[in-house]
Amino acid sequence: MEDFINNFAEQFDETDRSEFQNDTQFKDLDEWDSMIALSIIAMMDEEYGTTINGDDIKKADTIEDLFKIVNA
Repeated sequence: MEDFINNFAEQFDETDRSEFQNDTQFKDLDEWDSMIALSIIAMMDEEYGTTINGDDIKKADTIEDLFKIVNA
C-alpha cells in the first residue's frame, strides 16, 4: 500500500506527500484535475499492469479504493 501511495503522490507536482494517506479523498485535493486522472490511469497500467478507466476513478473515493482495484 505504501508503494502505491508513493506512486500515486508522484503524479502530483504541487501537493505535499504528507497529504497522501490510504483514506485521502483524492478528488478533494486542490491539484486534482483530468490530466492527473489520466496520469493515474497510465501509472496503474505501467506500474501494476492494471487497466482502469474514468468510470473506475469516478466510483473511487479514496486512494485505498484505487489500491483495491489493483489487487482485484
